[in-house]
Amino acid sequence: MPNHRRSKSSRSHSTKNVWAIINSCLIALFILLAGLTSYLLLANNILNVNGLNWIVIALFIGVTLLAIVLTATKKLQRLTCLILLVACVFVGVFLFATKSTIDATKRMNESSFYSEVEMSVVVNKDSAINNIKEVDKLLAPVDSDQENIQGLLTNIKSNEGIDLGTEKVDSYQSAFDTISSDSNQAMVLNSGFVSLLEQPGESLKDRVKTIYTYTVRKETKTTPKTANADVFNIYVSGIDTYGPISSVSRSDVNIIMTINLKTNKVLLTTTPRDSYVKIPDGGADQYDKLTHAGIYGVETSEKTLENLYGIPIDYYARINFTSFLKLIDLLGGVEVVNDQAFTSKHGNYDFPVGKVTLDSERALAFVRERYSLDGGDNDRGKNQEKVITAIINKMASLQTITNFSSVLNGLGDSIQTNMPTSTLMTIANKQVASGGRYTVESQDVKGTGSTGQLKSYAMPGSSLYMYSLDEASVSEAKVAIQSVMEGN
Repeated sequence: MPNHRRSKSSRSHSTKNVWAIINSCLIALFILLAGLTSYLLLANNILNVNGLNWIVIALFIGVTLLAIVLTATKKLQRLTCLILLVACVFVGVFLFATKSTIDATKRMNESSFYSEVEMSVVVNKDSAINNIKEVDKLLAPVDSDQENIQGLLTNIKSNEGIDLGTEKVDSYQSAFDTISSDSNQAMVLNSGFVSLLEQPGESLKDRVKTIYTYTVRKETKTTPKTANADVFNIYVSGIDTYGPISSVSRSDVNIIMTINLKTNKVLLTTTPRDSYVKIPDGGADQYDKLTHAGIYGVETSEKTLENLYGIPIDYYARINFTSFLKLIDLLGGVEVVNDQAFTSKHGNYDFPVGKVTLDSERALAFVRERYSLDGGDNDRGKNQEKVITAIINKMASLQTITNFSSVLNGLGDSIQTNMPTSTLMTIANKQVASGGRYTVESQDVKGTGSTGQLKSYAMPGSSLYMYSLDEASVSEAKVAIQSVMEGN
């Protein structure tokens, strides 16, 4: 009997040791997961709502200490193991969700450090020229796009061993007109200007043949300028183009979002895409329509609006309609007011006058349509602004961190912003703390339109629609922006 008792006691002791080893391993795993999660929470300002991040960290510490004590005293070993298993799974899932959100914002940030423009050599569609080696000179607007053109020529010389010369022209439009009538000529083409050269209902690909392409990648010089963590302006630029979000393109939607986190106010100021404004940088401080500022880079559009309204713009968010509108489904749809009834060419959807509810597919049809609208491309721009405004309004009503996480993950590669993750989280935290009670107001500057009366710097000689802004309307917009910034 004594031997039997000793054997039973030995087995019990051995079992406790096994449980102690298992629990020790689980404690080590939990500490690792909890430590990584805590670091991400603090480093990125996540869950910083009424000290919630520190409460979560305190719970991590509490679970760790409890598990260590129970394991050391070899009490409740099975229960300790169960608690640790559940805790590890919970923290692991939470860590994955947190990391996914941070990675999504990093993808948005990474593309803001550079811009890309595709520089090509093109000829008339019917030209007998099929290879870059058959070309001896290129029509090129060297005065207005010297850096990109030189980058292309350098690449051609490096890859093909050809030192091509250029024949100076006033603009890409002038070069395009020449090759359209002369199949023996070749021209340089900046992808940012493609949409400017296309006529309604046609694609430039149907009229030209590309014989060489090089992507010029440039560092973006725009840096955040905000000094006030509670008040800032965000420039929202909407583009509708294929390819990566980093591609240079004209901006169809231009909204300044003024946010005051102390007063929970948001003001959306829309400047029409055809507004006749002075454009700096590549625009040489000449007047042109606002949408053309985008072909010189998002920083040029930003500076243009800073100069127009006399305000600092702290961040920008550049969105691509094609993929960005998928976000609408994550938000449960949006509602806009439609001014004119029409049937879309894309999807053949009917849009009656009045309030219409849009999912992502209907929204894409709504913002793409121009041929069925009285004002054509101008009315299309207004519809794009309506959808963007509706999305911003819907996002301003989000009330949980979970909502923000799913939205950020949904944005993916369809948005480019120089706003850091910590600032995005600050907005989310303060919105959740306020219960999502943000007052969102909108304004748009007024003016008068004309066709062919005002000169375009980017498209000289072209008869374009321009929108001359009313100075009084611009002044009123300035006052409204300043009022929100000052907390009035």
